[in-house]
Amino acid sequence: MNRIRSLAIPLAVTLAAAGLTALATGTAQAADVNVVRNGGFESGLANWTCTSGSGVVVSSPVFAGAGALKATPAGQDNARCSQVVTVKPGSTYTLSQQVNGSYVYLGATGTGTQDVSTWTPGTGGGFQKLSTTFTTGPSTTQVTVYTHGWYGQPGFVVDEFSVFGPDGGGGTDPGPTIPGAPSGSSVSGQSSSGLTLSWNTVSGAAGYYVYQDGVRVQTVTSGTSAQITGLAASTTYSFQVSAYNAAGEGVKGAAVPGTTTSGGGGNPNPSVPKHAVTGYWQNFNNGATVQKISDVSAQYDIIAVSFADATSTPGAITFNLDSAGLGGYTVPQFKADIAAKKAAGKSVILSIGGEKGTISVNDSASATNLANSAYALMQEYGFTGIDIDLENGLNPTYMTQALKALAAKAGPSLVLTMAPQTIDMQSTQGGYFKTALAVKDILTVVNMQYYNSGAMLGCDGKVYSQGSVDFLTALACIQLEGGLDPSQVGIGVPASPSGAGSGYVSPTIVNNALDCLARGTSCGSFKPSKTYPGLRGAMTWSTNWDAKAGSAWSNAVGPKVHGLP
Repeated sequence: MNRIRSLAIPLAVTLAAAGLTALATGTAQAADVNVVRNGGFESGLANWTCTSGSGVVVSSPVFAGAGALKATPAGQDNARCSQVVTVKPGSTYTLSQQVNGSYVYLGATGTGTQDVSTWTPGTGGGFQKLSTTFTTGPSTTQVTVYTHGWYGQPGFVVDEFSVFGPDGGGGTDPGPTIPGAPSGSSVSGQSSSGLTLSWNTVSGAAGYYVYQDGVRVQTVTSGTSAQITGLAASTTYSFQVSAYNAAGEGVKGAAVPGTTTSGGGGNPNPSVPKHAVTGYWQNFNNGATVQKISDVSAQYDIIAVSFADATSTPGAITFNLDSAGLGGYTVPQFKADIAAKKAAGKSVILSIGGEKGTISVNDSASATNLANSAYALMQEYGFTGIDIDLENGLNPTYMTQALKALAAKAGPSLVLTMAPQTIDMQSTQGGYFKTALAVKDILTVVNMQYYNSGAMLGCDGKVYSQGSVDFLTALACIQLEGGLDPSQVGIGVPASPSGAGSGYVSPTIVNNALDCLARGTSCGSFKPSKTYPGLRGAMTWSTNWDAKAGSAWSNAVGPKVHGLP
């Protein structure tokens, strides 16, 4: 969400991202070997050379094993890390790596034929595979393979670097040995039906098996924790974890008991209506109408309090009511107003992020911290859920872990919303989209921000400009056809021209888009191949800007949403 923010995403980058899938990846033959040494960075930077000391080995985030390469461009250095591999002349090799970061390159030079490179313009928030192929010349026996970032971009992480092809005689890494037993298993976040099981990293492990009372119940391929659900209340279980890799499964670690809490307590939160209007409420004064929660129009079904604040503990959040900026609004009044809205059937949730949000969840510890602190704030203030509005990317593995852990604590009445930027939902391979799909069982609605983006691709591959019915419908189509249920898709727009830097559309345009998606009427040049009558509704930034404009947005869009089929 924004206070107003700017976003510069060239269309060319968006189009380039769509074209990456066309790159050839090749297929390794049965006799092929990985001619790269230490491609998983389990032995530090052995065999690798990084320019200007730009590379280090980190333990988190990693795609597999205990280590990964983190390299950071600085000044005129693009953080190039390379290795010379021994190859067989006249042979084809598949070059690949798992990468977490933006504008990261992968390539090979000295091939004796055509040198190759590929890159990812991804916005971060999780590992993705980058791959290409090259063919060696008739006398080529050594090739330099490399990865690097781009000038002015943040650091990136690379893991599982490989060059598969015929053995050139230079040797390969020794095969894996069976990993040892995980240690440090512990249980946290108990609820009446679930808990979180965590353990220490095992060197050389490709993943972990989780056992509940001696029966394998989960396979964990990333991270060192698991959400255990479907348990009975007030019951003690025994958990063990083993590590595995290509060599086989190791012995189980020590058993650890976990006891669920007692059930009961009822469901104090109202349910979200089939078609809902979401509005962000500003906990600050930026020139829009200053409101109390009690002042928010009854047209809003979900009120997202903006924003939670980061703490010095990674992943943990807190909330500080801006009493001075809101005309002396006190915490007791704030809590009472939330309770009154809930009594009226409304959901009041806490938004995490925003334009200036600095919350980062990149490992199991920070995921646990987010879940625990969010649940504590829900209990303290009466929030019915949270909204994820992180505008600098997110890690889908650990954000999913955090949200699942929160859901285990809060129960089925949890309201979980998201407000990604348009670029975050262009592809199901993006971190935000991956997260939404991973938490689909507990997700209420994704209200993508259809503004501050410039022209973007629709689901039909055509480019659409902001400010039109087509922009709203063709971009919503990506989510509707990409795996989200229609009830989990909402249209997010500014309440007035003052609410965003660009992309404001009149309520009439919003209503036409809603009719187009739900009924197949009032469409522009783009018309979806089918209708989505279950569409959740619409969202706006913000209730304050709406009030400043005489509630024109909510008075027009609210009845339209509530009247959808």
